Amino acid sequence: MVRMDTVSARSNLALIHFVRDELQRLGVRARLTFNADKTKANLFATLGEGKPAGVILSGHTDTVPWDGQAWSDSPLAGNVRDGRLYGRGSADMKSFIALAVAHAQTFLDSQAPFAVHFAFSYDEEVGCFGVRELIADLRDAGIRPLACIVGEPTSMVPAIAHKGVYRYKCCVRGKEAHSSLTPRSVNAIEMAARLVGKLRDMAEGFEREEPRYAGFDVPFSTASVGQFHGGIADNVVPRDAEFRYEFRDLPTADAYAMQAQVVAHARSLEPAMKQVAPDAGFRFETICEIPSFLGSAEDPVTRLAQRLSGERRTTLVAFGTEAGLFKNAGIPTVVCGPGSIEQAHQPDEYVSLEQLARCEAFLRGLAGTRELA
Repeated sequence: MVRMDTVSARSNLALIHFVRDELQRLGVRARLTFNADKTKANLFATLGEGKPAGVILSGHTDTVPWDGQAWSDSPLAGNVRDGRLYGRGSADMKSFIALAVAHAQTFLDSQAPFAVHFAFSYDEEVGCFGVRELIADLRDAGIRPLACIVGEPTSMVPAIAHKGVYRYKCCVRGKEAHSSLTPRSVNAIEMAARLVGKLRDMAEGFEREEPRYAGFDVPFSTASVGQFHGGIADNVVPRDAEFRYEFRDLPTADAYAMQAQVVAHARSLEPAMKQVAPDAGFRFETICEIPSFLGSAEDPVTRLAQRLSGERRTTLVAFGTEAGLFKNAGIPTVVCGPGSIEQAHQPDEYVSLEQLARCEAFLRGLAGTRELA
């Protein structure tokens, strides 16, 4: 699977069809749900048809690109050396998917009182878009899983919370003029800068005032601007500007309220802009909204993951996953998988064979489980 190029900008169908065919060989039918142009698909399959409910093993099939990174070998080589499997997606998160599929027969032979579901999605890395279709498909089909294990790289330590990721684009329309005639213009960059300043004020407010959530590397919500574009020449007052920004909200915070503050500040700036140019103003687009995740150490699925992983502790992770979407759909969820996020998205991404062995033991244990708690 590491040797399959499934960068988010490209198709994931080679991997999805490979898994579908492997399952078909075992007599398991997979459900595929496609994106609009049929170039990408989610896969959902049930191993143990007829059992009353099941545990989802969830993974995303897409990877981030490697453009401009200094790799020692091809990112698609999938080489094993010095006790490590190298390649894009080795840690994030094809190893978990591959190991789950490799244990399909084990799950089919299992005497566990629940089925195992495979839920493999597209476009997680760019906004968790595919899994929303997958979850909707489960709801429409009347499938109500008992629990979900998202196999993101946590070094096999069960994770019970992560922040949300909410990204937006702001497009500012002003009115151009020669730079010697600024009173006749609306400077889009300058108006955008006022909104960027608001975001910075909010970020400093989170750091200064928000109640801390112990366990996160940064124990408060954050706001930041990632891109800014505008202007065509030094002596032309810019008509247009655009910037992108994000909130990473604690599970106890409200990202929609944060965005509402930004929009309200923009609307307060518009009357003066429109006095000069009636069509001037701010327009917002949503890039992605990935909800935060908050499970519990007391959830049966968390206790199950602890028992299978041999870990008595739980952890919190800084990165976003699909876990919040499963949890919001009413499915108790935990995040636990092989590898470390410190290797993910990096040149020479790798997962250790020791981590793969621990995940194998985890999956074999799941097949042998007689109860979730």
